[in-house]
Amino acid sequence: MNTWEDERIAVEVNRFGKDKIVFAGLWTSVCIVGPALSALDQGFEVYVIADACGDVSDEAHERAMERMIQQGARPMTSLQYLLELQRDWARGETYDETVQTSVAHGGAYGLGLIYAKTMFNASEGH
Repeated sequence: MNTWEDERIAVEVNRFGKDKIVFAGLWTSVCIVGPALSALDQGFEVYVIADACGDVSDEAHERAMERMIQQGARPMTSLQYLLELQRDWARGETYDETVQTSVAHGGAYGLGLIYAKTMFNASEGH
């Protein structure tokens, strides 16, 4: 249940020498809480993509998220994470992929991109 208990996993994660880690997974209270709490105990700055996790019920998911937040994890949404990675629309190397992902999965934000691009006669975002 807690992949961090597998020494091979912990060694591999630590091999990168980073101080931040991002979690998302199928079962919030099982697959995410354990390794997130272990990473926090080890001193990582932990982020959890809340809308990219799920559980047997909304209640179970929310309680698992609260447990991690109480210990210091920082919740985010998938769109928030994507846009924080993009940082600025001037970053050309990831622009097209970020727009495509935002349009496909960003809900109203994706529709807003289509609208803005249409208004400025841009070809991206369709």
